[in-house]
Amino acid sequence: MRIVSLVPHATELLFALGLGDDVVAVTHECDFPEAARSLPHITRDVLPAGLTAREIDAAVRERTERGEAIYELDAERLRDLEPDLIVTQELCPVCAVSYDDVRAVASTIPTHPRVVALEPHTLGESFGDVRTIAQLTDSRDAALDLIARQRARVDAVRVAVRGAERIPVAALEWLDPVFVAGHWTPQIIELAGGVDVMGFAGEHSQQSTWEAVAAAQPQVVVCIPCGYDAQRSADEARAHLDELRSVRAERVVAVDAAAYFSRPGPRLVDGLELLANVLHPELVPDIAPPGEIVEIEL
Repeated sequence: MRIVSLVPHATELLFALGLGDDVVAVTHECDFPEAARSLPHITRDVLPAGLTAREIDAAVRERTERGEAIYELDAERLRDLEPDLIVTQELCPVCAVSYDDVRAVASTIPTHPRVVALEPHTLGESFGDVRTIAQLTDSRDAALDLIARQRARVDAVRVAVRGAERIPVAALEWLDPVFVAGHWTPQIIELAGGVDVMGFAGEHSQQSTWEAVAAAQPQVVVCIPCGYDAQRSADEARAHLDELRSVRAERVVAVDAAAYFSRPGPRLVDGLELLANVLHPELVPDIAPPGEIVEIEL
């Protein structure tokens, strides 16, 4: 089978199911696992490089209000590849090329590829995507094994933090302007032994204000700017030290959002383990590679 992945978390899932050899092209943002980096890129970013967080937000708003994606699909290359399956998403217009554009191009390909959109809103629905891909790729055994291993790790965290004090947490998905994380992140916070004081599980991320974050009285603020690695997340946090200080949280940490929180793929469970260690280090061992949890000095 020839598969094209048009969203990073789908690429991660395909490789986790042992389907890496079937993947013939990915997006320019597919950077995990390492083997995915060498595959042909079939998208590009249309936003100019070097924009600030506020400029990125403004540019994204402008394009989405016009019904335009921020990524461009190489339609000719997609036709030349003649895939059997195209995996994309409809959940977030910011995160991938337009689903309608993909469908339109697919309809002109002689192989008549199946186009499937993965759009999980919760951790459980991300597990459901494993089954969806398994059904389309005849990888049932690998899917059952992956789900069993993921659920065992979730259960291990749940047992470890059972009875622990619940830590009030605010997860910020963007800092200029402030966005509060939604979708699967509030659920991950709860499973990790925290209480999300701002977000709602299964709902879209919401724009907020620093005053609202302060009023929620989080004990810990987790900075997870969408798509940023730990160092860039930390840089963004340090650029907003005055605002973060105004929240009066006991701790502010920045983590690798792109790896563990922004993408609803298999590494969400890594994000759960990482966050459980942040909130309850005495109960959950540190599994994060060095530098992927950055304490922000206030």
